[in-house]
Amino acid sequence: MPRRIPGWLVALVVGALPALAFPAPSWWWLAWFGLVPFLLVVRDAPTPWAASVRACCGVGGFVLTTQYWLLAYIGPLLVVLAAGFAALWLPWGWLAHRLLSAHAGIGRTAAAVVVLPSAWVAAEVVRSWPALGGSWASLGASQSSQPVTLASASLGGVWLTSFLLVAANTALVGVIVHRGVGALVVFVVCAAVGPAWYLMGPAPTDGPTVRVALVQPGDIADSAARQAASEALTATLDGRRPDLVVWGESSVGQDLDNHPEVLARLAELSRRVGADLLVNVDARAAGGGISKSAVLIGPRGSVGSYRKTRLVPFGEYVPLRPLFGWITRHSKAAAEDRQPGTGPVVLHAGTLSIGPLVSYETIFSDLARREARLGADLLVYQSSTSSFQGSWAQPQLAAQAAVRAVEAGRPAVHAGLSGDSAAFDSRGRRLAWCPSDFRGAVVVDVPLASVDTPYQRLGDWVPMAAFAILGGFGGFALLLWHRTARGARLPG
Repeated sequence: MPRRIPGWLVALVVGALPALAFPAPSWWWLAWFGLVPFLLVVRDAPTPWAASVRACCGVGGFVLTTQYWLLAYIGPLLVVLAAGFAALWLPWGWLAHRLLSAHAGIGRTAAAVVVLPSAWVAAEVVRSWPALGGSWASLGASQSSQPVTLASASLGGVWLTSFLLVAANTALVGVIVHRGVGALVVFVVCAAVGPAWYLMGPAPTDGPTVRVALVQPGDIADSAARQAASEALTATLDGRRPDLVVWGESSVGQDLDNHPEVLARLAELSRRVGADLLVNVDARAAGGGISKSAVLIGPRGSVGSYRKTRLVPFGEYVPLRPLFGWITRHSKAAAEDRQPGTGPVVLHAGTLSIGPLVSYETIFSDLARREARLGADLLVYQSSTSSFQGSWAQPQLAAQAAVRAVEAGRPAVHAGLSGDSAAFDSRGRRLAWCPSDFRGAVVVDVPLASVDTPYQRLGDWVPMAAFAILGGFGGFALLLWHRTARGARLPG
């Protein structure tokens, strides 16, 4: 008789299923039921501890699948990274087993619909700490290609969308286990929140339409050739009347203060095409430090700049370098730390107010919201994912701009040096998409219609509610255990 497949191995496989809801497959609908097999495997564990191990393995499989492209960059450390992130879901697995196990009734299932999404969101929030790599592939971001279901992010950020997805999957487990109508109603309500807000929520205010050109020269290793290709593509825009031209990250490899002739050439190019250029400088400054800066250049020279604030751990700096500096000898980790900026700024290209952010910063909700509060009409992201050319990393990053647009209520464009480039309106609807094999410059008409979203006003109320729910549930469980233990000690 063949041996039974270990539960942790099954969890490793089924836990990875929701990864297919993200780009490149973008099967967004899968996220609404793709967690059910994972939940059933965790529920079927013999003990709460075994359930926690299965939860850890399943989320580890999810991280490995959504971020497989890091394997070429950090090698076997990817497994360590996935295990570290997945450990944040150990409490979630324990709770899933306690609330959904075979002896659980309808009452516990009802509690699970609230508690399990809270535990999932709490784990995502902890993982989103910048030093841990940010909120890459948070479950709610799987809806980036579907504006109707993504609309819930304007209410409570990507956290609310994650909460609703986990709640919907938990309710489906309740339907399977108890065949209850109530759980089915919960599923329908969770799935309906986004569409209802999309249809009945406040519409974006009218605004002018701007023509934004996204320049994508491709994967070019030499910095001089890369800049020359961007210049040549920009020159083709002469006569197409763009209002703003956006280059990708690291598109300029020379410090403009030290090379006035380069600045003069770019200013002349701006004059020729009739639009300001937002380039990205990755070079050593006169003071010796290296930074990545978005620089806005008009016909008369530099108009303003923004220095990247959130740096990629190990990619652009090594945390606690005296302790972990040895990693640079065995990986492609940064040999020298980049210099961070002090925070978001708004740059003005004529009457257009733009909020420039760079690459990794695309995955942070707070930066986009701060840009909106500062008065940005348009969120502009510049990235370079050439190290992961042709992988899911490129469409995953570009799709994040749709999530940020919905959260902040502002249109967003994303210029990838070698792909993917994209543009979205303030409701997350796709206006343009240039895959990684595209080479050229595309002009997109971007409506500046915007809306002051509830998430913009209220901030991270969903994570706070999630932690409060977990705290309340923990207190209730402790009180119940205390009463049970006390009753057992009383003489019978």
